[in-house]
Amino acid sequence: MFNSKDYLRYICNTDKIKLKDFLKDEGVSARFYREVTRESVILVNGDITRRNKTLYKGDEVLVKFPEENLNGEAQKGPFHILYEDDDIIVVNKEPYMVTHTAKDNIDNTLLNYACYYFQENDIKRKVRFANRLDRDTSGIVILCKNAFAHARISEQFEEDTVVKNYVAATKNNFKEKEGIIEEPIIRTEDGIRRAVAEGGKYCKTGYSVIDESDDFAIVRLRLYTGRTHQIRVHLQFIGCPIVGDTLYGEKDEKIKRQALHCYYMEFDQPRTGKRLEIEAPLFDDMKSLVENN
Repeated sequence: MFNSKDYLRYICNTDKIKLKDFLKDEGVSARFYREVTRESVILVNGDITRRNKTLYKGDEVLVKFPEENLNGEAQKGPFHILYEDDDIIVVNKEPYMVTHTAKDNIDNTLLNYACYYFQENDIKRKVRFANRLDRDTSGIVILCKNAFAHARISEQFEEDTVVKNYVAATKNNFKEKEGIIEEPIIRTEDGIRRAVAEGGKYCKTGYSVIDESDDFAIVRLRLYTGRTHQIRVHLQFIGCPIVGDTLYGEKDEKIKRQALHCYYMEFDQPRTGKRLEIEAPLFDDMKSLVENN
């Protein structure tokens, strides 16, 4: 029985076209095609095929997502779902949470909590992140339930067609209340910090001050490119570091982390192409800072 959680389904509307070419036209990447062919999970009119056979008008093609083992330890923890369908889950990541496990962070990460959710909901595939946020940055993270969705959304990020909007509390040294920062960013010698410098990668950040006091400003930001620490580096560069950002600014008693939150994202659903608009509410620490500025 066809289940959209486990399959892609297509009806061929062209006479005499090769299976591989047909699926490519439907947005299936060559890498994913090789994977599903190897796993023998493409069905044409109900019959499994591994060959690049010729399709005819009216043929039904089902592409099954291979079952996979989880790629992390399942742990129950905060997992704030903003949107979910057969292909993706969009969550509001809490601050002080690492997105993915690493050498020094093997548990209590968003990956661990996602694995628990996959396990509890019988999603028998790896957790794939389409984007990540710094440990202390909160907000929208997209998780993909299958390799097809991951490839399609990753393409959108690479082509900069995903709208990514943030809000931050910063030092109020703005010369202009709105503008565009287009400055290249490099990785510094310590391997952690980034800095604006010639020869770096092209970066573009838009900003607009939406509220302000003598010392602080609440700023809406549009991330046109997606480099590591981009917003933090660009704001420091113009003399307006994010409140609480100890890497690019200084400690602040008002908040224990950088006051940065990804509150809005807009992108195409990988299977249908429908434009999705996702909003993520602020967590209490930033909400209090914004409201009491």
